[in-house]
Amino acid sequence: MKKVVHPANTRGEANHGWLHAKHSFSFANYFDPQRIQFGALRVLNDDIIAPGMGFGTHPHSNMEIITIPLEGALEHKDSMDNVGVIEADEIQVMSAGTGVYHSEYNKNKDRAVNLLQLWVFPNQQDVPPRYDQKNIKTLKKKNELYQVVSPHPDAPGMWIHQEAWFHLGEFDQSTTLEYKLRKEGNGVYAFMIEGQASLAEELLNKRDALGVWEVSQLSMSFEAGSRILLIEVPMNY
Repeated sequence: MKKVVHPANTRGEANHGWLHAKHSFSFANYFDPQRIQFGALRVLNDDIIAPGMGFGTHPHSNMEIITIPLEGALEHKDSMDNVGVIEADEIQVMSAGTGVYHSEYNKNKDRAVNLLQLWVFPNQQDVPPRYDQKNIKTLKKKNELYQVVSPHPDAPGMWIHQEAWFHLGEFDQSTTLEYKLRKEGNGVYAFMIEGQASLAEELLNKRDALGVWEVSQLSMSFEAGSRILLIEVPMNY
């Protein structure tokens, strides 16, 4: 097993007033040559957007973009004529493919929105752009990991153009479990949203992260009140 630990306080940070962002990997004006990406996972941004503010129309191409709101509501508009609002317990996926323009704004005028946005390199170039969003309440399993993203359109949750699997877990009691990787050659990037857990003999607290690879399964012990995002991605792609 190989591993890398990313404590919460080592993330890049940008505070623009309307946007307070924490970057797990090099992004915009934050650059760390040791933290460019984790396998096919290129971006994990923890964004807080002020009421009524947001990102104006901007382009993307050949990237799988996954947005997970933690609090508040985010409004999306794009050049494919999609308009949508996503809130906690929903996930949004945009396959940028050959190219798409979109904007993202805090829908509410009276409170901030906090979201995780992740970019994954696709395994196919120049696919037709695609947008989708889904409520994940029906996928939730108490004190277990539940799948929210996979490579398969007919599987639970959303799908992307990559051999990657995302799981969320919320724990209201102390829980120990094993995660078995879906594909040989993949690694796992674990991001603690809330609480405390022990993974691969490393203690993680709120917003800490751990990457592991050259492993087939991962042992995890969660404390009550914990929430985690587990991202399995190819290390070579």
